[in-house]
Amino acid sequence: MTALPPLARCAAFFLPADPARTGRMAFWLPAADQDESAAGPPGHARGTRAELTIAVPGGTREVPALLLPAADAVPVLTRARAAHAAGAHGVHPAAVFWGAAALLALRLAARGKLLPGLSEGAYDAWRCGPLPEDDVRHLRELAASMPPEAHAAPLPPAGGAYGTAGAGAYAPEGRPGSYDPDTARADGPDDGRPVLLPDPERLLRAFLDAVADGLPRSPAAVLAAGGRAFAAPEPRHVPEQRAWADDVAAGHDAGVRVSLRVEMDTTGARPAFRAVVQLHGTADPTLLADAADVWAGTAAHFGPGARMQALLTLRRAAHAWDALTPLLSAAVPDAVDLGDDDLAALLGPGARDLAAAGVEIHWPRDLTRHLTARAVVGPADDPEGRHAGPSYLSADALVAFGWRYAVGDVELTRAELDRLAEAARPVVRLRDRWVLVDPESVRRALDRKNADLTPVDALGAALTGEIDDPAVPGGRVEVAASGWLDTLRERIADPERQSEPTVPPAALAATLRDYQLRGLGWLRRMTSLGLGGCLADDMGLGKTITLISLHLDRQEHDETGGPTLVVCPASLLGNWQREIERFAPGTPVRRFHGAGRSLAALADGEFVLTTYGTMRLDAGQLAGAGWSLVVADEAQHVKNPFSATAKALRTIPSRARVALTGTPVENNLSELWAILDWTTPGLLGPLRRFRTRYADAAESGVDADAAERLARLVRPFLLRRKKSDPGIAPELPRKTETDRAVALTAEQAGLYEAVVRETLAEIAEADAMVRRGLILKLMTALKQICNHPAQYLKEDAPRIPGRSGKLELLDELLDVILAEGGSVLVFTQYVQMARLLKTHLAARGVPAQLLHGGTPVPEREEMVRRFQDCPPDEAPPVFLLSLKAAGTGLNLTRAGHVVHYDRWWNPAVEAQATDRAYRIGQTQPVQVHRLIAEGTIEDRIARMLQHKQGLADSVLGGGGEAAITELSDGQLAELVRLAGPRGGE
Repeated sequence: MTALPPLARCAAFFLPADPARTGRMAFWLPAADQDESAAGPPGHARGTRAELTIAVPGGTREVPALLLPAADAVPVLTRARAAHAAGAHGVHPAAVFWGAAALLALRLAARGKLLPGLSEGAYDAWRCGPLPEDDVRHLRELAASMPPEAHAAPLPPAGGAYGTAGAGAYAPEGRPGSYDPDTARADGPDDGRPVLLPDPERLLRAFLDAVADGLPRSPAAVLAAGGRAFAAPEPRHVPEQRAWADDVAAGHDAGVRVSLRVEMDTTGARPAFRAVVQLHGTADPTLLADAADVWAGTAAHFGPGARMQALLTLRRAAHAWDALTPLLSAAVPDAVDLGDDDLAALLGPGARDLAAAGVEIHWPRDLTRHLTARAVVGPADDPEGRHAGPSYLSADALVAFGWRYAVGDVELTRAELDRLAEAARPVVRLRDRWVLVDPESVRRALDRKNADLTPVDALGAALTGEIDDPAVPGGRVEVAASGWLDTLRERIADPERQSEPTVPPAALAATLRDYQLRGLGWLRRMTSLGLGGCLADDMGLGKTITLISLHLDRQEHDETGGPTLVVCPASLLGNWQREIERFAPGTPVRRFHGAGRSLAALADGEFVLTTYGTMRLDAGQLAGAGWSLVVADEAQHVKNPFSATAKALRTIPSRARVALTGTPVENNLSELWAILDWTTPGLLGPLRRFRTRYADAAESGVDADAAERLARLVRPFLLRRKKSDPGIAPELPRKTETDRAVALTAEQAGLYEAVVRETLAEIAEADAMVRRGLILKLMTALKQICNHPAQYLKEDAPRIPGRSGKLELLDELLDVILAEGGSVLVFTQYVQMARLLKTHLAARGVPAQLLHGGTPVPEREEMVRRFQDCPPDEAPPVFLLSLKAAGTGLNLTRAGHVVHYDRWWNPAVEAQATDRAYRIGQTQPVQVHRLIAEGTIEDRIARMLQHKQGLADSVLGGGGEAAITELSDGQLAELVRLAGPRGGE
């Protein structure tokens, strides 16, 4: 449950003052609890106590209140609103309302909506502004939702003070009436005089100004401003700056805003233009009148001060654009005629300068006046796209890159573009209509040169529909593909689309499922085009058999036949060999691994299997073999592009490359770049540009379009299907996942608290680099303590039973599972813990076997065979596995239970381990048990991991231990503290 801030239960209203920043927020307790109300609201370090008069149904009453300066009230109110949004009960609606108002004020300030000026009393003051129409609408909607208690302080008589405490002479306009929750009025006292309540919109604006007035007054502001006015917190009386303040406000937020409406007269041989001066109300942007009507006195909604404010704005605007100068001496500044130079200026820098002066330009809707540019990529010699093929994607091929231009929706020919340039004036007759085009933009268009792109760069532009262009705002322009490039884009844009049924190769001794046939068709299409791809299906959906089918399919065509190299973890060598011998009988297969490895007499259609370690050592020998296809299985092993393994893999040439992985992204998008930059080099550009353009924006969530752009680019090269997708694996049985919470033993709790206390003290005094190391050391120590004290203490001959809550729960689970004749996989990330478990199970007489990273390959294969294929009386029912060594690739469908003894930092890694049992071929329901020590870091990490379940399926943020090292000391202490059982925190 979210903790409730102390003042969140209080009603609140704002007491304006002059200057705005001296206004205060009053907090008072509702009358529901008279005893508590008499005591008044909770205290605050910056608050003062006062008695205030408030309006209540039937009249007024006195209440004890706490007054906070506006600046100090903002964090109190925002926390109250956040608690309400998080589901906390008891937050007063008035506190929620003013919390929303505080957020609005902060957002306006963050957008630069701050204007300096003088208050009514000639004090230096900042205010929120200028507010465009959307902001005004939002402000009014918020004001309309103001609860009665949020403006329950009766307005004082003219010149009086607010309430009995007083807060200055300034008061928003009010309205009389009787108070009730619907009308927000108050009956007057017995003498019949009405009680005036503040108008909600005016009161809200006063609060926004109070927040805005305090924000720029930082400790360094006085130095930046060159004086204390508008910089220091204390009020400065500066009446001599009134003229300057009015000049600054003119055109922005002084009650009147000026715009220019451009009119076009087409009755002559060529059109004539003039700019008509318009006035808008800033408080109500819908109020609009021509300057001629205001000067004539026919625009009743603009008062006598509107003329002076408009003239001040025009004076500022004339400094930005000389064409307005005649208006300053005119009896009525209503309009000015525009020549070609004036129009050219309005289309270019003149419009920006006028906008800075607070003057907008409104053009005729039917006047075409924008020259737009669009990039085009594709071969000029193949306009119909008949010859899309591998030769066009070779390294020495080039793709034409050019530009197309349009005015409005009319695309221009080169001759028409030249005509616009030769006209040397903005108004030109084009295709029986007048167009208004900035001559400078036409000159830039003519200066743009066509160029050539590499095929991969051109393909990336065609898929995303845009290309980098530093010369335009935003740095990107729209791209259209043509010719064979457009044909290729259409062919590969949707990996699941099949233009024709896929026929499996004749030599395949298996029947492929429908989704596997689609995967084969996609791989065939991509590799035949000279492109690579990543098959990222969930573990257990048959990536291996799909790849074997691709190899056999390529042998049926002379141009794609040849040997295939498979690089995989050592634990999967035997699985690959068995699958090849089973599904492609007669296909030669060899292991390039261990002593005596050789590539002698390599057959054309042969499979060669090697490990990542061997590949790294013998990359030079492997590079000279002439591969038709190179496959990286469990490709997350090369997710670090700077590792020696990844670099070695890139040196092995082949006609096509395919990556296989169930987790293309475990932690961040750079891992996806590493895989796809190997399968299709250059597709995603350099890593630094990829992170700037896509990954950083997508992971942080600041640019929603970045995720979509990246999806368009990578979708053709990455095929991912999940077991949960409709129709993918309907024959799979049910999977049940359960988090099993367990209490620490007294020994574990004592160790846990001692390690937390001692290490946090070291962390508090450490520098940044040492601090990170200490935090990682703390994480490891706490997880080991949660597993078993003997693991943390590194005891040589430990007493195992009775010391770990997890071990006791595991024993109970195994008793039930083994009594039912079941088999179980037990995963732990620590080999030492796995050995402790094996020793413990042996002492209990429970047959178990252990596979970890140091297990030799032949022994691994024998363990898998014994567990999977031997009769029940010969096979050990418990298979202990280290997560990193056995979390991928193995087929262990005999197990109906999976136990995660400790938690990994990434749920995708745990899911891979679970998929050793939950995969195609599994016929029994699978139960997954995750053991979690209550009240510990494991408990909190488990909740954090719930938010990362979509890690491999969407645009991702970083996580894991690296993120925890960046926590503050307070956040870290909260993460690792030992709490009571769930629900008791």
